[in-house]
Amino acid sequence: MEVRRPCRIMILVNPQSGRGQALQLFTGHIQGMLTEASVPYTLVITEHQNHARELVRKADLSQWDALVILSGDGLLFEVINGLMDREDWQEAIQIPLGILPGGSGNALAASVHHYSQSPPAWNEELLLSCGFMLCKGLVGPLDLVSVHLASKQRLFSFLSLAWGFVADVDIESEKYRHVGAIRFLMGTLVRLASLRVYQGRLAYLPVKEIESDTKTRAPVDSLLPDLEQPVPDTWTVVKEEDFVLVLAIYQSHLAEDLWTVPGAMADDGLIHLFYVTAGISRPALLRLFLAMEKGGHLACGCPHLVYEKVKALRLEPITPQGMITVDGEVVEYGPVQAQIHPGIESCVSIQELHPSEDPAFVSTSGPGPPKTEKAGSARL
Repeated sequence: MEVRRPCRIMILVNPQSGRGQALQLFTGHIQGMLTEASVPYTLVITEHQNHARELVRKADLSQWDALVILSGDGLLFEVINGLMDREDWQEAIQIPLGILPGGSGNALAASVHHYSQSPPAWNEELLLSCGFMLCKGLVGPLDLVSVHLASKQRLFSFLSLAWGFVADVDIESEKYRHVGAIRFLMGTLVRLASLRVYQGRLAYLPVKEIESDTKTRAPVDSLLPDLEQPVPDTWTVVKEEDFVLVLAIYQSHLAEDLWTVPGAMADDGLIHLFYVTAGISRPALLRLFLAMEKGGHLACGCPHLVYEKVKALRLEPITPQGMITVDGEVVEYGPVQAQIHPGIESCVSIQELHPSEDPAFVSTSGPGPPKTEKAGSARL
């Protein structure tokens, strides 16, 4: 599908993301591309955490043809959940979402670039690629995952759910944010020095238990029992209770330089579940993450690494303290379960492309124009 032109887009920028250079990245690289493509836009600067979530929850979506995020993955998480908070989420979800990398991880931007069958790119080269795709204006479906917490809160996730090593590194490396993407390598080395093991229970519904991959337009979590009830007999329960990490991911990349699921697509209807059991040595764990830079970790033959394709999962931590993240954001620690909803979002530049095509827009739940604009509108 192609976005009609001229396309009126809202660009949300988090000036604090990454090394605090998101605005400079926009003016230095993206603004000129939009001008060349004659794309009218309005620039909105977010001012505090959850600002974007509040804005899109109340926005008049009829003013916009697409919503574009220039930030890390955290701002996109806000926007998706703000849109899914709306009473008219069924209509809002139709509006394409675009992603431009301006943070430290930039996992979705790297995934979108990968789905376009383009050679690997990082930093400003990745930004330019995503900017070009944005101007092309192609739209494809994007899977979302609904996540249930013990408090009965439900979140919508576009990237990952993590517990253990990955979540620890993501959050603990925040102190190194000023150095950019290398913060994750620094955080990995620090956490390896004092490797933790977590006790917990893990259960999942394998793909083979689902008869069809019919796409849904209603996020009803029909595969999930109540968190206080046991999982159905069709689920697989992991007997091993000592984990180094559990990672559920639904895109190809966990970061610009972490090609976590080489075969993933934006709308494959799968949760790609990885877990690493206790007993792995520090050098072996480091080798896995180094191999992940080129998608080679599954070929390492590591007996502690398990990979499954699933439709739903449940994680119940036993260790009393720890961190669980959803799309890189800390959530309530405790039992959590999740289910995939295939193709529920529309995403600019997320689709399988023929060699002659280029991707451009990512659309998830509908975006809308915020009422407060810090940087004035600009029509190109």
